[in-house]
Amino acid sequence: MSLAKTLVTSGTRFAAGSVLAVAIAGCSMNPFSDDEDTGPVPVERRAEPVARMADTDSSQATAIQSGQRLQLIEQRSPIASGAPEQYTVQEGDTLWDIASTFLRDPWYWPEVWYINPQVENPHLIYPGDVLSLVTIDGQERVMVSSGSTYRLSPAARITPLDESVRSIPYESVAAFLSSGAILEKNEGDKLPYILASRGDHIVAAASMDVYVRGGEPAATGSRYTVIHIDDELIDPDDGETVGFQADYVGEGVISRGGDPATMALTDSSREALLGDRLVPVEDDVQMNFFPKPPDYEIDGRIISVVDGVSLIGQYQVVIINRGARDGLQPGDVLDVFQTGETIRDRFAGGFMNVSAGGEKVKLPDEQAGTVMVFKVHDRIGYGLVMEATNAIHVLDTVKNPT
Repeated sequence: MSLAKTLVTSGTRFAAGSVLAVAIAGCSMNPFSDDEDTGPVPVERRAEPVARMADTDSSQATAIQSGQRLQLIEQRSPIASGAPEQYTVQEGDTLWDIASTFLRDPWYWPEVWYINPQVENPHLIYPGDVLSLVTIDGQERVMVSSGSTYRLSPAARITPLDESVRSIPYESVAAFLSSGAILEKNEGDKLPYILASRGDHIVAAASMDVYVRGGEPAATGSRYTVIHIDDELIDPDDGETVGFQADYVGEGVISRGGDPATMALTDSSREALLGDRLVPVEDDVQMNFFPKPPDYEIDGRIISVVDGVSLIGQYQVVIINRGARDGLQPGDVLDVFQTGETIRDRFAGGFMNVSAGGEKVKLPDEQAGTVMVFKVHDRIGYGLVMEATNAIHVLDTVKNPT
């Protein structure tokens, strides 16, 4: 895992300290790297790679970047002052919580996580595990010193991934998963839609049947979220439409296949209209990933918040105008900066010449919080606000951690 943060920023939050090393050679620094779903891999990236090496091949550039990263890591310690020597993982903990317990900045977790090869599923952390802050070969590491019953049972068994600690709280994104939130441009045209309601009603609600067409053929029992496509979502950087706001209408289950198919509305928060679209219910989203700085330099904006509030706080889902084509991936951590207000300087001419007008001056952007990306599309990313030190607003800037 690349530590792009050390390459794209000149400032740092960390004081000089003990030497750190990357995880054991031959082992992945990502504790979830054995999972099948590794998240989207950018195919087309608009941004230039961090610390791009001109006139070198990829292997030379990788070697140079790795050397720079290790050199910078050796100059600092991410261990938080007052970090405990041991911590017992609790039900409800997230990887972000655990990393914050030991580190000044949670995205340095891969640099100190010590993979214990004697432990079953060493890449995962479970409730009941005891994590210890230890020194190995003069380097500070965090490792599992004793395991929970999930790990220590001598009987052969399969350990479900959903018993392990997730990176972010699932309940915080559950509403997003069921609401549809944002549709990318042209995505809506590919979705099934309500053609008519049984009994010739213009609108429909829970306990009523509707007829649907379009999209992929759906098997009986398939569940859908019903959404109403609303306002355009405009990228403030180029003025292009990148998607559409999608208002949650309700949910339904296919009771009979065919063309058209029949769907029973099981829940509704507003009337379902003819033409409303259906989104397959997403039972889960990739939740097992490691927090890290982006591998590419990201400079974007928050362009929407899922529940429509004006002031955005912790554990709210935001939409960012950067996605897979910019190199953004699940697990990437971004700092949020409150956009500085533009004011007039009425005092530039001296205290004797105070004017009603004056030169326009933009105040500095102020850091307001931290966002972790948990899902990406081509041009947009979905992030969860992990920390909010100041009020966060739509159009605030998101950048690589500093």
